[in-house]
Amino acid sequence: MEGLDVSLAGKLLVAMPDMGDARFERSVIYMCAHSDDGAMGLIVNKPAPEVRFGDLLKQLGIEADPEARDIRVHFGGPVEHGRGFVLHSADYNSGNGTLEVDGTTSMTATMDVLEDIAAGRGPESSMLALGYAGWGPGQLEDEIALNGWLVCDARDDIVYGRANEFKWNAALKHMGIDPLLLSSTSGSA
Repeated sequence: MEGLDVSLAGKLLVAMPDMGDARFERSVIYMCAHSDDGAMGLIVNKPAPEVRFGDLLKQLGIEADPEARDIRVHFGGPVEHGRGFVLHSADYNSGNGTLEVDGTTSMTATMDVLEDIAAGRGPESSMLALGYAGWGPGQLEDEIALNGWLVCDARDDIVYGRANEFKWNAALKHMGIDPLLLSSTSGSA
């Protein structure tokens, strides 16, 4: 695909059933950035069960307020999986590295957002992802053209909801697609 017609920032990518890469099988990815230079997004439906938010805070030397809410840690993608990215509602801005994706969602990859969440003064809605999904120039457009991904509008219940096992189906249903009728193979007539 040549040239970028429209940015997918703020949209969801939903993996097709025959996704060839196991890391992205049944993935729902919130797109944080998309331009002619490439794309970046965070997988929002694959928790990292071996990593707990409280343990991560301790490891980083951040003291948590006992009243502060716990957030689930996710596998955000295969790139820089040791780096954390907080996807959150736009009511929070660290002023120090917050990327405003659209009018409702932002992303911050600096320690201050973790400190603020731990202190109970962070964003209203948030999720922490370790790593991200990244594409070089034209790569994502090619994958979409080859039916690797579907694209839909993002919804907070899909992005921030706790029922990760239902997000893929919910995103498909949001598009009016019955997941049971979605073929895992494609063909031509």
